[in-house]
Amino acid sequence: MARVLARWVDDTLESPLAVDVAIEDQRIVGPSLAFGCIDYDGARRPFTLDEAGIIAFGPGGQIWRTELRDVEMRVGVTFRIFWGQGDEGVYKIVKIATPGSKG
Repeated sequence: MARVLARWVDDTLESPLAVDVAIEDQRIVGPSLAFGCIDYDGARRPFTLDEAGIIAFGPGGQIWRTELRDVEMRVGVTFRIFWGQGDEGVYKIVKIATPGSKG
């Protein structure tokens, strides 16, 4: 299991994202849900990421889509998040770490 940290390219201090995923050969593997959190609109918002790239913010919450499952898991790689209504943002992977490890 690895924690992938990504930053919004347009404003690296706004809306950081973290998601815990299984990675093999620089790709997210497994059909199961991944869990993550994004700082959005001034609050930390937990979400699930399914195998189709759907980000869901709990029952009745917003639904977004991402290309995160389609890109190589390495620092510097970019991917998009589609917030709905034609809005999207480009994120860059800034760190991949083992949860609980230092460094």
